[in-house]
Amino acid sequence: MPQIAVLGALLALVFAFFAPAVQRGVQAAFARNPRYVFVAPVLLTLCFAAAATMADACTPKLVALVFAYTLAPTFLIYFQPGRADFIAILLLWIPIEFGAGASSVPLRQQGFLHSVAYGVAILLGLTLFLGFRRLDGMKFNLPRDRRDLWLPLIGYAVLAPVLIAVGVAIGFIPLPHAASQSAGKMIAAIGIIFAGTALPEEILFRALIQNVMMQRWGENFRTLFWASLIFG
Repeated sequence: MPQIAVLGALLALVFAFFAPAVQRGVQAAFARNPRYVFVAPVLLTLCFAAAATMADACTPKLVALVFAYTLAPTFLIYFQPGRADFIAILLLWIPIEFGAGASSVPLRQQGFLHSVAYGVAILLGLTLFLGFRRLDGMKFNLPRDRRDLWLPLIGYAVLAPVLIAVGVAIGFIPLPHAASQSAGKMIAAIGIIFAGTALPEEILFRALIQNVMMQRWGENFRTLFWASLIFG
C-alpha cells in the first residue's frame, strides 16, 4: 500500500501539469529566477531516495547515480538552451529505457523503483521543457474539443486490427484464451500499463524526442521515419 501511494502521488504531480495555472506558475517562477530550475534535481532525487528507503534499497551509490541523472540534463538545458535540447532529452530517456542502475537495486524492488524513476523522469522532463524552456508542440493538455476524443478512437479502430494481427504473428501477443487472472487484477493491469508504460513513453518520446526532431527538421516523411525507427 505505501508503494502504491508513492506511485499515485507521482502520477498526481504529473497530472497537475495539465492545469494551465500550474504551467503558468512554473514558467513565471523560472522567468523571475532561472536558477530555480536546479531545485528540481534536488527535490526529485530526495523523492527517489525516500522511495528507495521505503523499499530497503537506498544506498549512497544509488542516490548519487539518481542525482547525476537528474542534474545532467538540467545543467545542459540551463547553460545550452536550444542547442542541447536533443542531448538532454536522450539523457532523460536512454538511462530509463535501458534500466541503468538496476544492478544497484534488489531484484524484488526493481519494478517499484523503476516506476518511481519513470515518474522522476517525466516530472523532470515537464519541468525542463514545459516550464523552463517552454518548448512548443508538446501538446501536454487535457482534451479541448470533440476532435481530441474521436480522433484517437478512429486511430485505434484502424490500427488495432493490424497491430493485433502482427503481434500474434510474431508471438508478442498470445492467441485468444480464457482469462488467467481475476477481473480486478486485469483492470489494475490496465492502469499500471497506462501509468507505467504508455504515459511515460508518450511524454518522453512523442512530446520531447519526436517533437524536437520535427521542429528541427520539419514535419515530413523523413522525420517521421527516423522518429519511428528510434521509437521501435
